[in-house]
Amino acid sequence: MTIRHLRIFLEVVKNKSMNAAAAKLYISQPTVSQAIRELEEHYGVLLFERLNRRLYITDAGRRLFTYAKSLVKQFDDLEEKMFNLSKKEKIRIGATITVGEAILSDVINRFNKKEPNIEVYSYMNNTRLIENKLLKSEIDIGIVEGQIKSSDLISIPEVNDYLVLICSTKHPFARKKTIKLEELANENFAMREKGSGTRELFERYMAENGLDIKIAFEGNSPEAIKKEVINNNYLAVISICLVEEEVKNSQIHIIECAEGAWDRYFSIVYHKDKLLTKGMESLIEIIRDYKNISSRIKTDWASRLIK
Repeated sequence: MTIRHLRIFLEVVKNKSMNAAAAKLYISQPTVSQAIRELEEHYGVLLFERLNRRLYITDAGRRLFTYAKSLVKQFDDLEEKMFNLSKKEKIRIGATITVGEAILSDVINRFNKKEPNIEVYSYMNNTRLIENKLLKSEIDIGIVEGQIKSSDLISIPEVNDYLVLICSTKHPFARKKTIKLEELANENFAMREKGSGTRELFERYMAENGLDIKIAFEGNSPEAIKKEVINNNYLAVISICLVEEEVKNSQIHIIECAEGAWDRYFSIVYHKDKLLTKGMESLIEIIRDYKNISSRIKTDWASRLIK
């Protein structure tokens, strides 16, 4: 049994036809049939049922498909790494928008100084899209604040973060030490787009407490959301890491969740089958240095949100 056998098997499964698989691989149909027969003889199982000239994968075939897909992917990664040993390493980083605004530029700057021979490509979008790119191997490592749903990805919480409710310093809430949760019901909100980890966490919290969110503005830019808060008296929920300057300049007032329900992490994420290079391990170490970044921001004058 060879990698070639598994590649042929995978193509047959994907195309549900030996002829179609042969055409895709530029080999003859008898060669495909022989490879499948050799696999079945090697493992002593039937991989396909042949009914009315159509192929139907068996339970044993489905199990082999799962293993073969992973094994071929690992082999291809191995080939790529070995053939590129003499070439410059490249790391593709994906960051969610909150992470990108908070620490990504500084992380890349420090990484470039530490690893000058490694090329860096960075991509920024919401949690859902970063997860999709990791699953498709379009990026190597992600830094996200949202919840990762796929069991094929490893997610390691590394950087402490938490959400805060923000309003303009001219908003009536800015003059109150405590705000009751029910008072949010009639307020206009500036919200992140769907797929955002920040939005997902806040929506879940509000739903669990039986409250709807009155959305007046929706966008994927924290800067735009902060402008809506300052200029139009909207409320918003945002990472504490993104409002330091506006708080210092007395433009934004912070309201913290008294029960700590909005505590979260920026997590390092990569595929479970990914071979971590020395460069990736070096990058992870740099990210870990930001573990307590949120504690550097003073919130002495913050109000508290209570139920």
